[in-house]
Amino acid sequence: MVEKQEKKDIEFISSKEERAELKKFSFKQWMSGSVLAKSSFRAQLPFVIYMAFLGFVYIGNRYHAEKLTRELNTLQRDLDELRAESINTAAELMFFCRQSQVQKRINETGLGLREAVAPPVKIKRYE
Repeated sequence: MVEKQEKKDIEFISSKEERAELKKFSFKQWMSGSVLAKSSFRAQLPFVIYMAFLGFVYIGNRYHAEKLTRELNTLQRDLDELRAESINTAAELMFFCRQSQVQKRINETGLGLREAVAPPVKIKRYE
């Protein structure tokens, strides 16, 4: 099986020079940058550029997702705060709408209104 794989790989290599280039690169070659001038590397350059582009897109997408998450958390906190404020305001309004509170405020302002003693009467219309 290994021999078949090696034969397949060798079929794609056209010259002895390219076969020699497939050997491991030394540390000195990596540091000097001569690896970048090799034809085997240049053949893979479009793929490397494509992978770098995908990497940049991936990083950008992650930053965008984190930004949206931060905005969502901020909006959720604001919503919770506004909901609590709404509940508090509704409770205050319910308190001030009680008959005893209305009577108290009328007496404090001195409007001269008094509470009805007789129950309300339905007015009938005669034709």
